[in-house]
Amino acid sequence: MKIIIGGAGEVGRHLSKLLSAEEQDIVLMDSNEENLNFLSNFEIMTVAGNPTSIRDLKQAGIGAADMFIGVTPEETTNMTACMLAHNLGAKKTVARVSNEEYLLSKNTDFFTQLGVDSLICPEILAANEIVSALHTPWTRQWWEIAGGLILLGIKVRENAPIVDKYLYDLGKENKIYHIVAIKRDNYTLIPGGSDQIHAGDLLYFTTTREHLQDVKTITGKQDIEIKKVSIMGAGRIALKVCELIPHHIQVKLMEINKEKSYRIAEKVDGNILVINGDGRNTDLLIQENIKNCSAFIALTGNSETNILACVAAKSLGVPKTIAEVENLDYIQMAEKLNIGNIINKKLIASSHIYQFLLDADVSTVKCLAFANADVAELVARAGSKITKKPVKDLRLPKDMTLGGKIRDGRAEMINGDMIIQPGDHVLVFCLDTAMRKIENYFN
Repeated sequence: MKIIIGGAGEVGRHLSKLLSAEEQDIVLMDSNEENLNFLSNFEIMTVAGNPTSIRDLKQAGIGAADMFIGVTPEETTNMTACMLAHNLGAKKTVARVSNEEYLLSKNTDFFTQLGVDSLICPEILAANEIVSALHTPWTRQWWEIAGGLILLGIKVRENAPIVDKYLYDLGKENKIYHIVAIKRDNYTLIPGGSDQIHAGDLLYFTTTREHLQDVKTITGKQDIEIKKVSIMGAGRIALKVCELIPHHIQVKLMEINKEKSYRIAEKVDGNILVINGDGRNTDLLIQENIKNCSAFIALTGNSETNILACVAAKSLGVPKTIAEVENLDYIQMAEKLNIGNIINKKLIASSHIYQFLLDADVSTVKCLAFANADVAELVARAGSKITKKPVKDLRLPKDMTLGGKIRDGRAEMINGDMIIQPGDHVLVFCLDTAMRKIENYFN
């Protein structure tokens, strides 16, 4: 598949690396040649050109492109580039935008007719993920698909009942959950029955809504009632969170820029208190009674600042912390420092673009920040390999596993004797080495 990416910013660079690792034919173009110099160790063709230039698009080979992805910082550039790419022969186009109005379902057909097949806004996707994390504060990851099938990422403490148990012992119980992956130190594995659970593991479960309490119990977790939230940094993600957060939750929004804090205070709802100050300042946090906060969310443009602020909030007794960490190199450090949820726009944007690249019927794809893994909701096609035999006889690769399925609107765990039927929605967990292998089973 030939994919042309317009824009070598953070999202464009990360996406090009991700796709080149899957042996896709990637062309990355940017009008600033310096943005293309980082790619010496990757099999990526670069074009120093403007994605809104017909000549430059033709030079990049747009006529033979299976997909054009516009991810420059300017949405007008991305939209224009997608329209040109479509008319010059690109089969599909995706544009990164910041205008929320463009994402309304009533505008979908309008943009499709213009040549823009899909739109993504990383900031809005990130805000939705943060609000979702506040609904389930006892988890590190939470993802639900239609029908009530849920993926959970949970850090296991020393006193959890599940510690030191072998998976085959857990499997003797009624199949109400499935441990699809274990992240231990810097390594993620798809476990088998002989694998043992250790304190400090990050476990990925699939389960159904009616058995969430069972998973919470065996992992030793307690729910946290979110009543008061402090947010550091008043950027676009933070403002969207303030808009989406339930009104019964009290929110303090801390912004270090004085003029910006005054402007925002005039716009936000009455349940949002805007404070001019530095959220890294421990004295300020104490003064603002941070100990009574249920959650602290750090959303400045600096990953180090966000991590350190969350560490400070944890030390002052805040039970739930969320940090925006855009530097991928810092994600492992954040995990070791026991930062709760990690928000990374590049991974979120990549997740949503990824689903357009798979030939299988994919409803959604989610990249997991901690685990170097992906989870996808796929629909089994009639005649596909996944429907031919019981699961235990499919010889699935060791780097992927089936977490559960939705059939006729009902969520159910998958066991080895089960046969996947055409039309089933299946939750597939796979390491980053296995995403392309999925197509062989579901097509």
